[in-house]
Order: sequence, then structure tokens, then C-alpha cells
Amino acid sequence: MIKWTLILLSLAITMSCARNLVTGRKQLNLVSESELQMMAVSHYRTFLNEHQVLDSSNDNAAMVDRVGNRIANAVTKYYNDQGKPQILEGYNWEFNTVNSKEVNAWCMPGGKVVVYAGLFNVTQNETALAIVMGHEIAHAVAKHGSERMSQALVQQLGGVALSVALMNEPEQTRNLFLLSYGIGSEVGAILPWSRQQETEADKFGLIFSAMAGYDPREAIPFWQRMASAGGASPPEFLSTHPSDETRMKTLEEFMPEALRFYSPE
Repeated sequence: MIKWTLILLSLAITMSCARNLVTGRKQLNLVSESELQMMAVSHYRTFLNEHQVLDSSNDNAAMVDRVGNRIANAVTKYYNDQGKPQILEGYNWEFNTVNSKEVNAWCMPGGKVVVYAGLFNVTQNETALAIVMGHEIAHAVAKHGSERMSQALVQQLGGVALSVALMNEPEQTRNLFLLSYGIGSEVGAILPWSRQQETEADKFGLIFSAMAGYDPREAIPFWQRMASAGGASPPEFLSTHPSDETRMKTLEEFMPEALRFYSPE
């Protein structure tokens, strides 16, 4: 019985792998984008209600709004130009800054973005902030969180459908969602992005920020500052976004392509 269960699970997983329109590679996809966007709306509201949100009278919050909208417009243009507007179907962009010393930022499905005030100590300028936001938005657009959520459903709940998981294990499913998008260390160990996911987010993040009018070359000094900020107790951001010599080399390799999209204002 166990043998047949494993065979059926393996078959279901194989059939659930679909080619990603953004990256071109096959990803495990047990949850639909529409389901995740619905969860994102709910969890985003809960998060904002539980944290102090800075309004636009705050210079940094205003900068997050400005950068976010420029990148959102760039992402929309990028996929419209490719004839793939469906990639952003259901997106309703929101950008918020929370008053927290944490060095962190993330983007949920559907374009729900949060930047933590502690990040500004490392970004230090608007272009570096654009590098970070472009990177986080790239993770969401490439459906990396969906991929991690699907993997977690297989590993912890036996590969059941999201609707079944929500019905039978609502709290665990909620935690899996938050962990999949790097939100809230209180729910357990932060899941690191895979090297492949990081490389994809670096590449597309550079393109998105460059199209938005930000110099992608700022990525190198920013990640160097982030690595230096690590010390004995690295920022939460680094627990999901490893910064090392390999990343710097990869960014340098991507830079010529990113610069083709960059037009200084």
C-alpha cells in the first residue's frame, strides 16, 4: 500500500511540473497563482495591521513608493513587449514600509511588497533600494515562492492540494506560505532561496531596475555592503539571500545585458 502511495505521489508530482514562462525551466507547481494571490491579500493585510506602517510623509516610505511604481511599470512593459502580459495577471501592486530595525524586504504574489526601515542603513541610496526591490519582485514574478510552497506541501503534507491543506492543516499551511516568502522568523527557520532561484532573481532584478532608470552597477557595492553588515549576527535578509564571491561574479556576468536596458534620465 505504501509502495503504491509513493508511486502515485511521484506520478502526481511529475505531472505537476510546468514550464515557467519567466525562467523557461520546469517548476513544481501544486498551487495556482490565483490561490496564492488570494492568500497574499489576506496575509498582507494581517502583516500590515500587526506592524507600524510609515506613511508618505516619511522620506524613506515615499522613496519606496516611488521606486516600487517605477519598477512595476518597467516589469509591465517588459512582459508586454514580450507578448506575455498573462505573467502579471491579477497583480495589484502595493508598496509599504514598516518601522522595524530588521534588514529585510519581500514581495508576495500579486505584487504585495514590504520594505523594513532597517534596510535603509545598508542601501544608503535610492538606486540600491531599487536593486533590492527589483530582486524581490523578480522572485515573485518568477513564482519562486510558489515553487517553494509546492515543495513544502510535498515534504510536510504529502503533496495534497492547497485547498485540502488549508482545510485540514490551516495553521501549518499558513506558516508554510509565510516561510515560502521569507516572512516572519517567528514561524520557524527561514527557508533559503536555492542558488538557481537567487541567480534568476539577480538577473531579472537587474533588468527590471535598469528599465526603471536605475543604474544596475550599484548592485555590486550594495551586495558588498550587505556582506560586510553580516558580521557575527547577519541580517535576516542574508539568511535567505546569500552574499558571496559567486554572487558578485554572477552579477558581473549579467551586467552587460542589464546595461542594455538602462537609459540614464
